[in-house]
Amino acid sequence: MLDKKTSQEIQILKEGGQILGEIRRKLASQVKVGMTGIELNKEAEKLIQEAGGTPAFKNYNGFPAGLCVSVNETVVHGIPNDVPFKEGDLVGLDMGMKYKGLYTDTATTVAVGKITKDLEKLLKVTKQALEVGISQVAPGNYIGDIGKAIEKFIKPHGYSIVRDLAGHGVGREVHEDPLIPNYDSGSKGDKMFPGLVIAIEPMIIMSKDHRVGIAENKWDVNSADGSMTAHFEHTIAVVEDGHLIITE
Repeated sequence: MLDKKTSQEIQILKEGGQILGEIRRKLASQVKVGMTGIELNKEAEKLIQEAGGTPAFKNYNGFPAGLCVSVNETVVHGIPNDVPFKEGDLVGLDMGMKYKGLYTDTATTVAVGKITKDLEKLLKVTKQALEVGISQVAPGNYIGDIGKAIEKFIKPHGYSIVRDLAGHGVGREVHEDPLIPNYDSGSKGDKMFPGLVIAIEPMIIMSKDHRVGIAENKWDVNSADGSMTAHFEHTIAVVEDGHLIITE
């Protein structure tokens, strides 16, 4: 049974999501050569707490930080560390916040200094893939429509879509049903309805190999072939006339 949020709850989510979107932009603007994940995490936790929220990821299933910092071949769930970012890196920032009892979730991938044209394209295409997925969100459409549209958009670029991880419902918990694959799983999935709140998050690898592996720290999810990766995410509410981007 999928959870339906009330209009009041969607207002609270929107309020929290706007705050989290602003925090995401602030953190992204601080990514530069020499900065570390540990420094960014400290800033993220401080900003979330100052805004009256709680970092949703901290201690979630034992995750040690409030911010996931995923660099280069690390797609998601990167534990912030003290390795300084270097020119040409791609840094994924994934954050969640509990605000007035409800959760929002958002992510972006940021270039460190000057990056290659190929990497610029990877970022642009992955961000567009998120927009393509969001465009499918409306009452009466199916969850499967999201992944189908993302895969159709990504395929011509020669990239692959991580299949072992997916988007998800969000709101009362960090992760709720439904599971939202970023590819065409062959299943229509659940029908969307007003009050459904979901996180859409394409995770893209810059090669044709969609496989991933878990690092020794038991958290970092890395591309199996070491290729560069990108990840963008928004929390979206289904509303009567379509959708609302909660974390814009």
